[in-house]
Amino acid sequence: MNINCVIIDDEILAIQIIEKYLEEFQNIEILGSFTNPIDALQTLEEKKVDVIFMDINMSKMNGLEFLRSMENYPHIIITTAYREYAVESYDLDVLDYLVKPIPFHRFLKSINKLIQRLQLEQGHTQEQVENKNSYFFVKVEKKLVKIRFEDILYIESLKDYIKMFTTTGDFLVHKSLTGITEELPSQYFLRLHRCYTVAIDKIASVEGNTVEIGSKRIPIGRKYINHAKGIILKNLSV
Repeated sequence: MNINCVIIDDEILAIQIIEKYLEEFQNIEILGSFTNPIDALQTLEEKKVDVIFMDINMSKMNGLEFLRSMENYPHIIITTAYREYAVESYDLDVLDYLVKPIPFHRFLKSINKLIQRLQLEQGHTQEQVENKNSYFFVKVEKKLVKIRFEDILYIESLKDYIKMFTTTGDFLVHKSLTGITEELPSQYFLRLHRCYTVAIDKIASVEGNTVEIGSKRIPIGRKYINHAKGIILKNLSV
């Protein structure tokens, strides 16, 4: 999927940071970067733009006022130093609200959200978007790696990192287990321990308070056990 974007921010440094982040995504093309919304109008009218990364407080025109002046606009990802406009922004149906300084892991989550939304708009149902043909990107060392949901076996927490065990290899990612679990479709993945999230369909057996995935025995935590066993046994019986 190719994605066209525009960046609008009256701070050159802020534009440069977004441009640098977007260099990590080969399928995202920047059609233009502008220091005020008015200069972006021609590009928005003449080209197919999928998303605008836009500041709110700008010298010539407020970003939210700009949105209100338009009959139709593409997806909007707000990039601002101010938290107080969040509710007002979501009333305008913005896709995401990023507060400066924007860490890359938060920007990456926003891109994954954008990809899923565009997939929906291109004729996919929600179930198809979240099924095992779907994917997301994670940062491994200095590169972004596409991880398909269907390839994930389980994920283990390692203090400030997680280790993703997949059918194509193992990946060490600087992220929390809670954070990565929130990005996975809940009907296919299950948190069953403070240190483990697993792919439900990869569970081969349940023995006592453990599950078996391949040759790995994974414990079920005490606070997770009732909920986890109910879901696992339901799926194993299907």
